[in-house]
Amino acid sequence: MSRLTLISHHLCPYVQRAAIALLEKCVPFERINIDLADKPNWFLKISPLGKVPLLRIEEEDGSGAVLFESSVICEYLEETQPGVALHPKDALTRAFNRGWMEFGSSLLSDLWGYETAQDELQLEAKRKALIAKFTTLEGVLGDGPYFAGSSFGLVDAVFAPVFRYFDLFDTLGDRGIFEGLKRMKRWRKALSERASVKAAVGEDYPQRLTEFLEKHNSILLRLPAAA
Repeated sequence: MSRLTLISHHLCPYVQRAAIALLEKCVPFERINIDLADKPNWFLKISPLGKVPLLRIEEEDGSGAVLFESSVICEYLEETQPGVALHPKDALTRAFNRGWMEFGSSLLSDLWGYETAQDELQLEAKRKALIAKFTTLEGVLGDGPYFAGSSFGLVDAVFAPVFRYFDLFDTLGDRGIFEGLKRMKRWRKALSERASVKAAVGEDYPQRLTEFLEKHNSILLRLPAAA
């Protein structure tokens, strides 16, 4: 059996995708967190982009490889590991799901702008961008509880880390981002209760995210709580 090591960061949503896939597949793995502000030399030598996640694969015969990019890692796990399928067998449905996974990645860009906004104009622009994308998703979702219905898949693994941000943001004030989006709320709740999603981060995640907001002088910490 291959020895798998996930090179990680405490907050990275892309790492969480890979961790969720590993946990859903019940694959044993070691996790090593690094400081992205002070990347160790051994990491830079094996990470072509200097980013996480990496999946280091070590075979019993001494061979192995290092995979980078969360989508590549998740696809590899789907193709090589037994257990529950996280991608549909039908090629068209699989391609459809991959498209929405990319949509999730584009949403993370708006989310970054939202959490690091330093004034109300920036925050409002990103708030509207997030609402627009979540509204688009609302029109795609079915009866749930997951993206594809009753089966948890890689699309869910992509969006679970997105929703996790709002567990903290909601304590700073309800900005109405999910207002009227009943299917989104149901999906968010179902993902938050999934064991793999809970285990994809450490117990200190909220504290670390708060420290991140403080470091970036986020206006979210300075605004009065919304009514």
